[in-house]
Amino acid sequence: MQSNFASNPAQSMGRLHNESKSSFRDNFQRDRDRVIHCSAFRRLKHKTQVFVEHESDYYRTRLTHTIEVAQVARTIAGVLGLNSELTEAISLAHDLGHPPFGHTGEEALNSLMSEHSGFNHNAHALKLVTFIERHYAAFDGLNLSWETLEGIVKHNGPLVKEVPRYIAHYDKLHKLDLFDYASAEAQVAAISDDIAYNSHDLHDGLRAGLFSIEELASLPLLSECFQSVDKKYPQIDSYRRQHEALRCFLGMLVDDVLKEAQKTFAKLVPTSPDDFRKAGYQVISFSHELERNLDIIRSFLFERMYRAPSVLQMREKVTNIIKELFAAYTNYPNLMPRKWQKDLISVYSDADIVSLVCDYIAGMTDRFAISQYEKILGKPIKIS
Repeated sequence: MQSNFASNPAQSMGRLHNESKSSFRDNFQRDRDRVIHCSAFRRLKHKTQVFVEHESDYYRTRLTHTIEVAQVARTIAGVLGLNSELTEAISLAHDLGHPPFGHTGEEALNSLMSEHSGFNHNAHALKLVTFIERHYAAFDGLNLSWETLEGIVKHNGPLVKEVPRYIAHYDKLHKLDLFDYASAEAQVAAISDDIAYNSHDLHDGLRAGLFSIEELASLPLLSECFQSVDKKYPQIDSYRRQHEALRCFLGMLVDDVLKEAQKTFAKLVPTSPDDFRKAGYQVISFSHELERNLDIIRSFLFERMYRAPSVLQMREKVTNIIKELFAAYTNYPNLMPRKWQKDLISVYSDADIVSLVCDYIAGMTDRFAISQYEKILGKPIKIS
Protein backbone atom coordinates (compact mmCIF):
# COMPACT_ATOMS: atom_id res chain seq x y z
CA MET A 1 0.00 0.00 0.00
CA GLN A 2 1.36 3.41 -0.98
CA SER A 3 2.00 5.99 1.71
CA ASN A 4 1.12 9.68 1.63
CA PHE A 5 4.81 10.43 0.96
CA ALA A 6 4.88 8.30 -2.21
CA SER A 7 5.00 10.13 -5.54
CA ASN A 8 1.43 10.46 -6.78
CA PRO A 9 0.82 10.20 -10.55
CA ALA A 10 -2.35 12.25 -10.18
CA GLN A 11 -0.24 15.10 -8.76
CA SER A 12 2.58 14.86 -11.29
CA MET A 13 4.45 18.01 -12.31
CA GLY A 14 3.42 17.09 -15.84
CA ARG A 15 5.13 16.68 -19.20
CA LEU A 16 6.93 19.19 -21.40
CA HIS A 17 4.23 18.69 -24.04
CA ASN A 18 0.65 18.43 -22.82
CA GLU A 19 -1.14 15.20 -23.67
CA SER A 20 -4.58 13.86 -23.00
CA LYS A 21 -4.71 11.38 -20.12
CA SER A 22 -4.77 7.65 -20.73
CA SER A 23 -8.04 5.96 -19.88
CA PHE A 24 -6.33 2.85 -18.48
CA ARG A 25 -2.85 3.88 -17.24
CA ASP A 26 -1.59 6.52 -14.85
CA ASN A 27 1.30 8.86 -15.72
CA PHE A 28 4.05 6.68 -14.31
CA GLN A 29 2.72 3.47 -15.84
CA ARG A 30 2.67 5.26 -19.17
CA ASP A 31 6.29 6.35 -18.69
CA ARG A 32 7.37 2.81 -17.86
CA ASP A 33 5.65 1.44 -20.95
CA ARG A 34 7.17 4.08 -23.22
CA VAL A 35 10.65 3.24 -21.96
CA ILE A 36 10.12 -0.49 -22.57
CA HIS A 37 8.88 0.13 -26.12
CA CYS A 38 11.61 2.60 -27.16
CA SER A 39 14.46 1.67 -29.53
CA ALA A 40 17.18 2.51 -27.02
CA PHE A 41 15.79 -0.01 -24.54
CA ARG A 42 15.85 -2.82 -27.10
CA ARG A 43 19.46 -2.04 -27.99
CA LEU A 44 20.55 -2.69 -24.39
CA LYS A 45 20.40 -6.44 -25.08
CA HIS A 46 23.52 -6.13 -27.23
CA LYS A 47 25.47 -3.73 -24.99
CA THR A 48 28.23 -4.64 -22.54
CA GLN A 49 27.72 -4.88 -18.80
CA VAL A 50 31.28 -6.01 -17.94
CA PHE A 51 32.05 -8.54 -20.65
CA VAL A 52 31.56 -7.66 -24.32
CA GLU A 53 28.05 -8.79 -25.26
CA HIS A 54 28.87 -11.87 -27.33
CA GLU A 55 31.72 -13.29 -25.21
CA SER A 56 29.19 -15.68 -23.64
CA ASP A 57 25.43 -16.09 -23.66
CA TYR A 58 25.50 -16.47 -19.87
CA TYR A 59 27.04 -13.14 -18.88
CA ARG A 60 24.83 -10.21 -18.04
CA THR A 61 24.21 -7.64 -20.73
CA ARG A 62 23.14 -4.07 -20.09
CA LEU A 63 19.53 -5.21 -20.65
CA THR A 64 19.53 -8.13 -18.21
CA HIS A 65 21.25 -5.88 -15.66
CA THR A 66 18.51 -3.28 -16.15
CA ILE A 67 15.76 -5.87 -15.65
CA GLU A 68 17.42 -7.10 -12.44
CA VAL A 69 17.69 -3.51 -11.18
CA ALA A 70 13.99 -2.94 -11.87
CA GLN A 71 13.03 -6.13 -10.02
CA VAL A 72 15.03 -5.21 -6.92
CA ALA A 73 13.81 -1.62 -7.02
CA ARG A 74 10.14 -2.55 -7.36
CA THR A 75 10.43 -4.89 -4.36
CA ILE A 76 12.06 -2.22 -2.17
CA ALA A 77 9.58 0.46 -3.25
CA GLY A 78 6.63 -1.79 -2.47
CA VAL A 79 7.83 -2.58 1.05
CA LEU A 80 8.55 1.10 1.80
CA GLY A 81 5.16 2.29 0.55
CA LEU A 82 6.63 4.22 -2.39
CA ASN A 83 5.32 4.34 -5.95
CA SER A 84 6.45 1.12 -7.65
CA GLU A 85 5.58 2.24 -11.18
CA LEU A 86 7.71 5.40 -10.98
CA THR A 87 10.53 3.42 -9.38
CA GLU A 88 10.34 0.86 -12.18
CA ALA A 89 10.23 3.51 -14.92
CA ILE A 90 13.39 5.18 -13.60
CA SER A 91 15.13 1.83 -13.12
CA LEU A 92 14.36 0.72 -16.67
CA ALA A 93 15.60 4.06 -18.07
CA HIS A 94 18.67 4.53 -15.87
CA ASP A 95 21.16 2.97 -18.33
CA LEU A 96 19.58 3.93 -21.65
CA GLY A 97 22.43 6.35 -22.33
CA HIS A 98 25.25 3.82 -22.13
CA PRO A 99 27.29 3.56 -25.34
CA PRO A 100 28.66 0.29 -26.75
CA PHE A 101 31.21 -1.52 -24.58
CA GLY A 102 29.85 -0.16 -21.28
CA HIS A 103 31.97 2.10 -19.11
CA THR A 104 34.96 1.58 -21.41
CA GLY A 105 32.97 3.04 -24.29
CA GLU A 106 31.83 5.91 -22.07
CA GLU A 107 35.41 6.71 -21.04
CA ALA A 108 36.52 6.67 -24.69
CA LEU A 109 33.71 9.01 -25.81
CA ASN A 110 34.27 11.30 -22.84
CA SER A 111 37.93 11.63 -23.81
CA LEU A 112 37.10 12.25 -27.47
CA MET A 113 34.53 14.89 -26.46
CA SER A 114 36.79 16.56 -23.87
CA GLU A 115 36.87 19.83 -25.85
CA HIS A 116 33.09 19.76 -26.28
CA SER A 117 31.88 19.29 -22.68
CA GLY A 118 32.60 15.53 -22.57
CA PHE A 119 30.21 12.59 -22.60
CA ASN A 120 28.02 11.50 -19.69
CA HIS A 121 25.66 8.52 -19.96
CA ASN A 122 23.00 10.12 -17.73
CA ALA A 123 22.99 13.23 -19.92
CA HIS A 124 22.79 11.05 -23.02
CA ALA A 125 19.88 9.11 -21.50
CA LEU A 126 18.04 12.41 -21.04
CA LYS A 127 18.84 13.36 -24.65
CA LEU A 128 17.51 10.03 -25.88
CA VAL A 129 14.17 10.32 -24.08
CA THR A 130 13.66 14.02 -24.84
CA PHE A 131 15.07 14.38 -28.36
CA ILE A 132 16.77 11.48 -30.18
CA GLU A 133 13.90 8.95 -30.01
CA ARG A 134 11.47 10.07 -32.72
CA HIS A 135 8.40 7.88 -32.91
CA TYR A 136 5.57 10.21 -31.92
CA ALA A 137 3.84 12.66 -34.24
CA ALA A 138 3.43 15.48 -31.73
CA PHE A 139 6.91 15.64 -30.18
CA ASP A 140 10.49 14.41 -30.20
CA GLY A 141 11.54 11.98 -27.48
CA LEU A 142 9.17 10.06 -25.24
CA ASN A 143 7.64 13.07 -23.45
CA LEU A 144 8.06 11.44 -20.05
CA SER A 145 6.68 12.97 -16.88
CA TRP A 146 8.77 15.40 -14.81
CA GLU A 147 9.27 12.86 -12.02
CA THR A 148 10.76 10.24 -14.36
CA LEU A 149 13.08 12.75 -16.04
CA GLU A 150 14.19 14.02 -12.63
CA GLY A 151 14.98 10.45 -11.62
CA ILE A 152 17.02 9.77 -14.76
CA VAL A 153 19.12 12.88 -14.22
CA LYS A 154 19.47 12.92 -10.42
CA HIS A 155 19.13 9.31 -9.17
CA ASN A 156 22.76 9.44 -8.02
CA GLY A 157 22.23 12.73 -6.19
CA PRO A 158 22.06 16.48 -6.90
CA LEU A 159 24.21 17.87 -9.70
CA VAL A 160 26.36 20.03 -7.46
CA LYS A 161 29.42 19.92 -9.72
CA GLU A 162 29.58 20.89 -13.39
CA VAL A 163 26.25 20.20 -15.09
CA PRO A 164 26.58 18.29 -18.39
CA ARG A 165 25.76 20.49 -21.37
CA TYR A 166 22.58 18.76 -22.55
CA ILE A 167 21.15 18.57 -19.03
CA ALA A 168 21.77 22.31 -18.63
CA HIS A 169 20.14 22.94 -22.01
CA TYR A 170 17.06 20.88 -21.20
CA ASP A 171 16.76 22.40 -17.72
CA LYS A 172 16.17 25.79 -19.34
CA LEU A 173 13.11 24.35 -21.10
CA HIS A 174 11.84 22.15 -18.28
CA LYS A 175 13.23 22.89 -14.82
CA LEU A 176 14.37 19.71 -13.04
CA ASP A 177 15.60 21.32 -9.79
CA LEU A 178 19.10 19.98 -10.41
CA PHE A 179 20.51 21.02 -7.04
CA ASP A 180 17.89 19.20 -4.94
CA TYR A 181 17.91 15.49 -4.17
CA ALA A 182 15.69 13.28 -6.28
CA SER A 183 12.53 11.52 -5.15
CA ALA A 184 12.74 8.54 -2.83
CA GLU A 185 11.70 6.40 -5.80
CA ALA A 186 14.73 7.59 -7.80
CA GLN A 187 16.99 6.92 -4.82
CA VAL A 188 15.61 3.38 -4.60
CA ALA A 189 16.45 2.90 -8.29
CA ALA A 190 20.01 4.08 -7.65
CA ILE A 191 20.71 1.78 -4.72
CA SER A 192 19.06 -1.12 -6.56
CA ASP A 193 21.60 -0.57 -9.33
CA ASP A 194 24.34 -0.93 -6.70
CA ILE A 195 22.74 -4.09 -5.28
CA ALA A 196 22.24 -5.69 -8.69
CA TYR A 197 25.71 -5.15 -10.12
CA ASN A 198 27.56 -6.08 -6.93
CA SER A 199 25.60 -9.33 -6.84
CA HIS A 200 25.66 -10.33 -10.49
CA ASP A 201 29.25 -9.25 -11.13
CA LEU A 202 30.34 -11.77 -8.51
CA HIS A 203 28.32 -14.42 -10.32
CA ASP A 204 29.71 -13.51 -13.77
CA GLY A 205 33.27 -13.27 -12.42
CA LEU A 206 32.98 -16.80 -11.03
CA ARG A 207 31.67 -18.10 -14.35
CA ALA A 208 34.56 -16.40 -16.15
CA GLY A 209 37.07 -18.07 -13.82
CA LEU A 210 38.48 -14.74 -12.61
CA PHE A 211 38.30 -15.89 -8.97
CA SER A 212 37.28 -18.94 -6.98
CA ILE A 213 34.39 -19.78 -4.68
CA GLU A 214 36.90 -20.08 -1.82
CA GLU A 215 38.05 -16.51 -2.41
CA LEU A 216 34.47 -15.24 -2.29
CA ALA A 217 33.78 -17.25 0.86
CA SER A 218 36.59 -15.37 2.62
CA LEU A 219 35.11 -11.92 1.94
CA PRO A 220 32.99 -10.05 4.51
CA LEU A 221 29.21 -10.56 4.22
CA LEU A 222 29.77 -13.39 1.76
CA SER A 223 31.51 -15.48 4.41
CA GLU A 224 28.30 -15.34 6.48
CA CYS A 225 26.27 -16.42 3.46
CA PHE A 226 28.47 -19.41 2.66
CA GLN A 227 28.49 -20.48 6.32
CA SER A 228 24.71 -20.28 6.43
CA VAL A 229 24.35 -22.36 3.25
CA ASP A 230 26.86 -24.97 4.45
CA LYS A 231 25.04 -25.33 7.74
CA LYS A 232 21.61 -25.69 6.14
CA TYR A 233 22.70 -27.81 3.14
CA PRO A 234 25.89 -29.73 4.13
CA GLN A 235 25.70 -32.08 1.11
CA ILE A 236 24.93 -29.43 -1.53
CA ASP A 237 26.90 -29.48 -4.81
CA SER A 238 29.29 -26.63 -5.67
CA TYR A 239 27.11 -24.91 -8.27
CA ARG A 240 24.01 -24.80 -6.07
CA ARG A 241 26.17 -23.74 -3.12
CA GLN A 242 27.48 -20.66 -4.91
CA HIS A 243 24.02 -19.78 -6.19
CA GLU A 244 22.46 -20.05 -2.72
CA ALA A 245 25.26 -17.98 -1.18
CA LEU A 246 24.95 -15.20 -3.77
CA ARG A 247 21.17 -15.30 -3.38
CA CYS A 248 21.67 -14.86 0.36
CA PHE A 249 24.06 -11.95 -0.33
CA LEU A 250 21.54 -10.13 -2.51
CA GLY A 251 18.85 -10.62 0.13
CA MET A 252 21.22 -9.32 2.81
CA LEU A 253 21.76 -6.08 0.84
CA VAL A 254 18.04 -5.56 0.27
CA ASP A 255 17.23 -6.26 3.91
CA ASP A 256 19.85 -3.74 5.05
CA VAL A 257 18.43 -1.02 2.79
CA LEU A 258 14.90 -1.65 4.06
CA LYS A 259 15.92 -1.50 7.71
CA GLU A 260 18.03 1.62 7.20
CA ALA A 261 15.24 3.36 5.26
CA GLN A 262 12.68 2.57 7.93
CA LYS A 263 14.97 4.14 10.56
CA THR A 264 15.46 7.22 8.38
CA PHE A 265 11.74 7.56 7.69
CA ALA A 266 11.03 7.38 11.43
CA LYS A 267 13.40 10.31 12.03
CA LEU A 268 12.36 12.36 9.01
CA VAL A 269 8.60 11.72 9.37
CA PRO A 270 7.88 12.52 5.69
CA THR A 271 4.38 13.60 4.72
CA SER A 272 4.98 14.34 1.02
CA PRO A 273 7.41 13.39 -1.78
CA ASP A 274 9.13 16.78 -1.47
CA ASP A 275 10.23 15.98 2.08
CA PHE A 276 12.74 13.55 0.57
CA ARG A 277 13.94 16.09 -2.00
CA LYS A 278 14.52 18.74 0.65
CA ALA A 279 16.05 16.42 3.28
CA GLY A 280 19.59 17.45 2.32
CA TYR A 281 20.89 13.88 2.16
CA GLN A 282 20.21 10.53 0.47
CA VAL A 283 17.36 8.98 2.45
CA ILE A 284 17.81 5.57 0.82
CA SER A 285 21.19 4.11 1.71
CA PHE A 286 23.07 1.18 3.17
CA SER A 287 23.97 1.14 6.86
CA HIS A 288 27.50 2.38 7.64
CA GLU A 289 28.62 -1.09 8.68
CA LEU A 290 27.35 -2.78 5.52
CA GLU A 291 28.76 0.02 3.33
CA ARG A 292 32.18 -0.51 4.90
CA ASN A 293 32.08 -4.24 4.19
CA LEU A 294 30.68 -3.68 0.71
CA ASP A 295 33.62 -1.40 -0.09
CA ILE A 296 35.93 -4.38 0.50
CA ILE A 297 33.91 -6.43 -1.99
CA ARG A 298 33.95 -3.54 -4.49
CA SER A 299 37.74 -3.33 -4.17
CA PHE A 300 37.99 -7.08 -4.73
CA LEU A 301 35.86 -6.82 -7.88
CA PHE A 302 37.88 -3.87 -9.15
CA GLU A 303 41.19 -5.65 -8.80
CA ARG A 304 40.14 -9.16 -9.79
CA MET A 305 37.45 -8.48 -12.38
CA TYR A 306 37.30 -4.95 -13.78
CA ARG A 307 41.11 -4.81 -14.03
CA ALA A 308 41.73 -8.47 -14.83
CA PRO A 309 44.30 -8.89 -17.67
CA SER A 310 41.70 -10.37 -20.04
CA VAL A 311 39.27 -7.52 -19.34
CA LEU A 312 42.01 -4.87 -19.75
CA GLN A 313 43.04 -6.43 -23.05
CA MET A 314 39.44 -6.20 -24.24
CA ARG A 315 39.19 -2.60 -23.00
CA GLU A 316 42.15 -1.66 -25.19
CA LYS A 317 40.60 -3.26 -28.26
CA VAL A 318 37.17 -1.68 -27.90
CA THR A 319 38.61 1.74 -27.01
CA ASN A 320 40.44 1.67 -30.31
CA ILE A 321 37.20 0.76 -32.13
CA ILE A 322 35.44 3.80 -30.65
CA LYS A 323 38.34 6.15 -31.42
CA GLU A 324 38.71 5.05 -35.04
CA LEU A 325 34.98 5.13 -35.72
CA PHE A 326 34.78 8.60 -34.20
CA ALA A 327 37.56 9.86 -36.48
CA ALA A 328 36.01 8.25 -39.56
CA TYR A 329 32.52 9.69 -39.00
CA THR A 330 33.87 13.11 -38.03
CA ASN A 331 35.96 13.34 -41.20
CA TYR A 332 33.28 11.78 -43.41
CA PRO A 333 29.82 12.45 -41.88
CA ASN A 334 28.15 11.10 -45.02
CA LEU A 335 29.11 7.62 -43.77
CA MET A 336 26.26 7.91 -41.28
CA PRO A 337 22.81 6.58 -42.28
CA ARG A 338 20.34 8.82 -44.13
CA LYS A 339 18.23 9.33 -41.03
CA TRP A 340 21.22 10.90 -39.28
CA GLN A 341 22.35 12.81 -42.35
CA LYS A 342 19.07 14.73 -42.25
CA ASP A 343 20.30 16.31 -39.03
CA LEU A 344 23.48 17.46 -40.82
CA ILE A 345 21.35 20.01 -42.68
CA SER A 346 20.85 21.96 -39.44
CA VAL A 347 24.50 21.64 -38.38
CA TYR A 348 26.42 24.90 -38.53
CA SER A 349 29.80 24.14 -36.94
CA ASP A 350 32.43 21.47 -36.46
CA ALA A 351 31.34 21.22 -32.81
CA ASP A 352 27.81 20.33 -33.93
CA ILE A 353 29.13 17.64 -36.26
CA VAL A 354 31.23 16.16 -33.46
CA SER A 355 28.20 16.13 -31.15
CA LEU A 356 26.09 14.40 -33.80
CA VAL A 357 28.80 11.76 -34.38
CA CYS A 358 29.02 11.17 -30.62
CA ASP A 359 25.25 10.64 -30.39
CA TYR A 360 25.34 8.22 -33.31
CA ILE A 361 28.16 6.12 -31.88
CA ALA A 362 26.63 6.18 -28.38
CA GLY A 363 23.50 4.56 -29.78
CA MET A 364 25.38 1.64 -31.33
CA THR A 365 25.32 -1.86 -29.91
CA ASP A 366 28.59 -3.73 -29.38
CA ARG A 367 28.08 -5.91 -32.43
CA PHE A 368 27.07 -3.03 -34.70
CA ALA A 369 30.11 -0.98 -33.65
CA ILE A 370 32.36 -3.95 -34.43
CA SER A 371 30.68 -4.56 -37.81
CA GLN A 372 30.95 -0.87 -38.77
CA TYR A 373 34.60 -0.81 -37.74
CA GLU A 374 35.35 -3.78 -39.97
CA LYS A 375 33.28 -2.37 -42.86
CA ILE A 376 34.54 1.22 -42.77
CA LEU A 377 38.12 0.70 -41.64
CA GLY A 378 38.57 -2.58 -43.47
CA LYS A 379 40.21 -4.11 -40.41
CA PRO A 380 38.86 -7.46 -39.21
CA ILE A 381 38.94 -7.63 -35.43
CA LYS A 382 38.69 -10.61 -33.13
CA ILE A 383 36.73 -9.97 -29.95
CA SER A 384 37.08 -12.97 -27.65
